[in-house]
Amino acid sequence: MFKPSQPMMARLRLTTKQVNGGYYKGTRTGSMGYFDPKGNYVIDWKKVRTYVVPEDLDTFKLTPFVSKRMAPTPSAYKKRVERNGRMNTVIDGLKGQDFLDQWYSSNPDEVLSRETAEQEAVDELKTSKQ
Repeated sequence: MFKPSQPMMARLRLTTKQVNGGYYKGTRTGSMGYFDPKGNYVIDWKKVRTYVVPEDLDTFKLTPFVSKRMAPTPSAYKKRVERNGRMNTVIDGLKGQDFLDQWYSSNPDEVLSRETAEQEAVDELKTSKQ
């Protein structure tokens, strides 16, 4: 009797390129509704997952994945700010303007060439209007 070899018995991954159109593999999460004849998705509220929160959370024995007592993670971005005549170091997130200021200070040649190019464009525009 014919027996398939081990490589033939291995389960191969099924992709949309291996089958005809209209195949959707999904993510095993299940549907939450259906498509009506017009093509709109209608949520079936009987299929929607609901999570029950215990009433007595203070005395509940299970704990969350993240501790409430964890100290805030320190930021790598610190800023010197003057307050009441003294310079203080303040932890702050990196904002867009902070990034631009750092980039301008570390790339002075590019900033100068860009500013001269912009000035030349403005001068050209003024001369073309006259």
